[in-house]
This record gives sequence, structure tokens and C-alpha cells, in this order.
Amino acid sequence: MRVDLFDFDLPTDRIALRPATPRDAARMLVLDGDATRDLGVADLPGQLRAGDLLVFNDTRVIPAQLLGTRGDAKIGATLHKREGPRRWRAFVRNARRLRDGDAIDFGAGVSATAGDRAEDGSFALTFAGDEPVELLLERAGRMPLPPYIAARRAADARDAEDYQTMFAAEKGAVAAPTAALHFTPALMARLADAGISHATLTLHVGAGTFLPVKAEDTDAHRMHAEWGRIDAATADRLNAVRAAGGRVIAVGTTSLRLIESAAGADGVIHPFEGDTAIFITPGYRFRGVDGLVTNFHLPKSTLFMLVSALMGRERMQAAYAHAIAQGYRFYSYGDASLLLP
Repeated sequence: MRVDLFDFDLPTDRIALRPATPRDAARMLVLDGDATRDLGVADLPGQLRAGDLLVFNDTRVIPAQLLGTRGDAKIGATLHKREGPRRWRAFVRNARRLRDGDAIDFGAGVSATAGDRAEDGSFALTFAGDEPVELLLERAGRMPLPPYIAARRAADARDAEDYQTMFAAEKGAVAAPTAALHFTPALMARLADAGISHATLTLHVGAGTFLPVKAEDTDAHRMHAEWGRIDAATADRLNAVRAAGGRVIAVGTTSLRLIESAAGADGVIHPFEGDTAIFITPGYRFRGVDGLVTNFHLPKSTLFMLVSALMGRERMQAAYAHAIAQGYRFYSYGDASLLLP
């Protein structure tokens, strides 16, 4: 399909620079079949059914942005994906000043050597020393805010908490699974009282999630790979919910993509551990999920293509036009939508 079919105009004042307070005070646009409702995240228990199950991504964002020097040159690096105990793939600013074998000093006793450059422009960075890389990042790294926020304000102490979900446990993401940012212990308790259960999986979101689609046709776009895991007990729970007539509702496109990667053609969800580069566009037949809680996505992005696959492209174009007109807040710190095809 042509990528420009997924374009829309978004006023810059619709881009949220801070999350709602409290988190579950965010608005929520509900698309339930043909119905459209303007509600709030706090209304979610009343929009689901007893027996449904919400699936959260328990990845934890690491301080993956680094600023350093190579000689007189300033080098910025955003870690993208772990390739080994001390080796990460990273997107680099001022990359023209960097060559294979160059050493970068990130300060605070943290340094790395640049390795091969991949087709997507990223470099391999191998960190020096024996300390776990996570400890090095705690010393020298910063919270990796999305580009559309970072271009308008610097990360600060608030973001260290605001940009983590209440489920964050497994370190490794360089971007938050932002749909889950709306959830609070109080909301989870109300969902449980309504007979709605939850489960977790792990998908370490990479910086590639923010890369623009440069191809003119979706068939020519190469999707970034991310590492994920669904254990056998979780897969069994999801299958049991559906067998009993309940719905599996993914919270966030990361949860959805991993479930769909693990689901067979018969709809059975299997244990999964490894990389996934699944690219979901209209025409895709969903196998493992029955709905999605997600934020509002960028024009011409792979994530807007995904929600268009779930609900229909014209339906989502109309929904986003409605959200813009009604003042919904967009992107990572913005409002939510509940999509029930």
C-alpha cells in the first residue's frame, strides 16, 4: 500500500509534553465496532467484560541516551538493541565523524569502541571494562525521550518516573510501552473487581520504533527487530481465556506485536523467545488478540498502519480527525484509545 494513505495533519499543540496527572485521568477514545465514545481511562472497567484479560509489557526503560566525545567531535548515541553482554547497536548523531574502531568517551568513566555500521545507519558500540552496561548507563546515560518531545524540551528528573510504567521490571527498553503509562494500582484494583484479569510479557522496545517510514510503499519498508519473550505459563493463560469466551486485549502495540508473533495460524499462542520484526498493515489477519489499548500515533508510522489494520484505515482516519477536533493529546505522553474491532 502507498505510505501516503496513512498521512494526516496534526497541529503541534496536540503533542503532549507531560503525562496526565494522575495517570488514569487521561482521556480515552473508544472505538467499539461502529460506535465511537469519548470517555476517560478511568472508565475502562465499564468498557470491558468479566473474563477479559489485559496484556502488559513489563519492559523497563534504561537511560539509553549518551553524550560523548571522539577527540574534538561531539558524539550523541541512543542505544537501540543489545547484541551481546557488552555490545549494543546504537543510532549516532554526528555519525560522519565516527569510524570503525574509534573510541568514544561518554564521561563518568564510561567509554565504548565503535564497530561496524549497519544498513539502517546504526553503529555497534562495545563498552569498555567489566561492569555491567546497565551500571555504566546509570552513571552516564539519560532517559531517552521520544524525538518529538526532546526537540521541544530537555529530559528532567520527572521523566525518570513519568516514562516508566507501573509494570516496569525487565531492564532493556530504550522507549516506553506508553499505553501502559495510563494505569495505576487503583485502576488495576477496579479492573480486578470487574472480573478483568491481566498478564505480562516482555518486549524490549528499540529506538527503531521512532524511525520514519522512508519508502513510498509499505512493501519496501524494512521493519526493525526487537527482542521479546512470552513464557509457557503466560501463553497457556491467554489461550485459556479465549477458550472460555474471554477476550485478550493487548495494552500497547508492543504487546500486540509480540502476541501476534507467537500466535499460530489456528490462533493458538505459543511460548516465544527471540527477535520479532513483524510488520502489520491492512489486510493482516489477527490471530492472537481481540482488542487493543493504545495511544495516538504519528502520521505515516508503522503503528498507525497497525491500528488501521485492526480497525480499518478509513475508520482510523476518521477517528484521528475526531480526536484532533476534540482536543485529544497525542503520542507518548498523550491520551489513550480503546480499539475493539
